[in-house]
Amino acid sequence: MAIQDKPKWGISGSTLKIIAIITMLIDHIGAALLEQGFIFGMSQEQLKNKIGIDVQQLDIILRMIGRVAFPIFCFLLVEGFLHTHNVKKYALRLLAFCVISEVPFDLAFFGRFNFRFQNVFFTLFLGLIVLIISKKLEDKVKGILGIVGQILVMVIGAFLAEMLHTDYGAFGVYFIFILYFLRNQKIFRTIMGCVSILWQGAWEITAPLAFIPIHFYNGKRGINLKYIFYLFYPIHLMVLYMIRILFH
Repeated sequence: MAIQDKPKWGISGSTLKIIAIITMLIDHIGAALLEQGFIFGMSQEQLKNKIGIDVQQLDIILRMIGRVAFPIFCFLLVEGFLHTHNVKKYALRLLAFCVISEVPFDLAFFGRFNFRFQNVFFTLFLGLIVLIISKKLEDKVKGILGIVGQILVMVIGAFLAEMLHTDYGAFGVYFIFILYFLRNQKIFRTIMGCVSILWQGAWEITAPLAFIPIHFYNGKRGINLKYIFYLFYPIHLMVLYMIRILFH
């Protein structure tokens, strides 16, 4: 009788995705509702006087929790790239949701169409393109020249993200690249990831907590949540916008 391997202990990809989705939602409740000045038909001052809620402090708590989401999504993007059977379809799927999510993104955070700023799917898409080209360079150009080429590609991708004013901008593309470049050096990846995101300022002070569940990732996909994030992102933004309009 063959001895079966025990399941590898740790956190699956689907669990990471659920953590990221929940923390993202918490973050966006602060950004799309509280920071717009009104919730449940009352201003920040009215809420504080009537029910004792300091909206600004509550918003800070929600946004601090939400800082955990982006590092996890970047990590999952890298894992998706490394394990996808069809990177072209992966890229096209991201690009499609760049377009689908733009109007909900604008309405949720600006209350109107604002094409000066682009949603996080644009950041993830540019990061993926950087990874695709970097992998080709890694396979074909060895040594220091290949590394320089990969860094140059990352710089170009980061520049485009900054020019397009994507969510997290140049840093987002750089961060995705770092997680990929150090994918085989788990401890160093965590250190560089934490240092990099803390370099963005005190607002990101809780973001390194994302590397706790990332550290315990077991390499397993878990339950199939392939399209959950893709659909959840634009839908929840539109719902938050409608809630604000309804109670405003």
